[in-house]
Amino acid sequence: MNANVQALAEAAKEASRSMASASNGQRNQALEAVAQGLERGASDILAANAADARDAEAGVARGELSHVLVERLKLSPGKLDSMIAGVRAVAALPDPIGRVLDRIQLDSGLELEKVSCPLGLLAVIFEARPDAVTQITSLAIKSANGVILKPGREVERTARVLVENIRKALREQTSIPEALVTNIQQRAEVDELLRLDGLVDLVIPRGSYELVRHVQSATRIPVLGHSEGVCHIYVDGAANFPMALDLIDDAKTDYPASCNAVETVLVHQAIAGSFLPLLAARMKERGVRLRGCEITRATLANVAVEPVADNEWHTEYGDLVLAVKVVPGLPEAIAHIGRYGSAHTDAIITDDAEAARRFLQQVDSAGVYHNASTRFADGYRYGFGAEVGISTSKLHARGPVGLDGLTSYKYILRGSGQLARDYQGPQAKPFLHKRRRSCDSSGH
Repeated sequence: MNANVQALAEAAKEASRSMASASNGQRNQALEAVAQGLERGASDILAANAADARDAEAGVARGELSHVLVERLKLSPGKLDSMIAGVRAVAALPDPIGRVLDRIQLDSGLELEKVSCPLGLLAVIFEARPDAVTQITSLAIKSANGVILKPGREVERTARVLVENIRKALREQTSIPEALVTNIQQRAEVDELLRLDGLVDLVIPRGSYELVRHVQSATRIPVLGHSEGVCHIYVDGAANFPMALDLIDDAKTDYPASCNAVETVLVHQAIAGSFLPLLAARMKERGVRLRGCEITRATLANVAVEPVADNEWHTEYGDLVLAVKVVPGLPEAIAHIGRYGSAHTDAIITDDAEAARRFLQQVDSAGVYHNASTRFADGYRYGFGAEVGISTSKLHARGPVGLDGLTSYKYILRGSGQLARDYQGPQAKPFLHKRRRSCDSSGH
């Protein structure tokens, strides 16, 4: 047993218990203190990030890391300002704790409430994303949860300085325990953390497919994560071509390493001959390498299109690579997504309202879009302030996970001396089971 990890988790768990009774005002004050602390520590944060970036660039030169990863971890003063603004944006969100979700009068003087409450202690394991520190921390504080952060080694210095400034702000400016937010650095500590199923309530891995699968296989703690981001766009026979080209361009090239980038485009066979050459020209212009089915390759005979084997349609490229498949129609597109998709985000481009309706109803993904880029699958864009990750599970939380995904609920029963045995047997008192109007978010 690693005593350090155990002690950190116990302290964070105790801090999360004390946070359960903290008011929304106290939590918002803590978030403002964190924002101010990050502003004061900006020069140290940027210096630490510059050191991380230098090491990462050396890793690229050795062929160990990708340029995409380096760009992801780099902080500029403007990006740091955006991260700090994100903390304040979370403070401005409605209080997720203490909301009365349902109220049932069981009998006169016996009232049951279903009330939102924190999950407890979160463990978040993420790769080279400095903004993950502020997003996750702000959401944890707002939702009255404790959090243990484990950054990827490429961003360790940046994450350490960010957490130091956050803890200092909590210690010096608030009554909230600094132990609420903590971090670990070593891989061996992660293995120990994943064994603490008696302390940690939820593990959230943010990163590659390999990371998520490793975490899922190494712990008995519930895991919130997505296995892959194999997103599709289906171009229907009634699609607007200019719109389709723009949406595919955005979904593929805006941030190809993101899990919400499109990986496969499905094209209705009725328009393949006229649409595919336009798509190929746009993708060439944007530096995107094409892969495709045999019909796609035959249609684009003068274009370099790599073949896609049947067992490769599930591939998440995370790069400027796009797979294209011609399908007979909407049913086949839906079937392909069901077989090869990852239940992340899938879209249809069409002016046919009935086709759109069928697609939105029958595609079983966390996000299903009509005439919109898959890149909108994001907590900030959904108005959640930030996100701790994206879940493709159907249990507890699905899609971008913001404040609501970090809460559970409890049943609170207020009585006046009622006995359960009085409601059973031949002379049983009847239950009223009368639903009452729910309260506001404060529970008052």
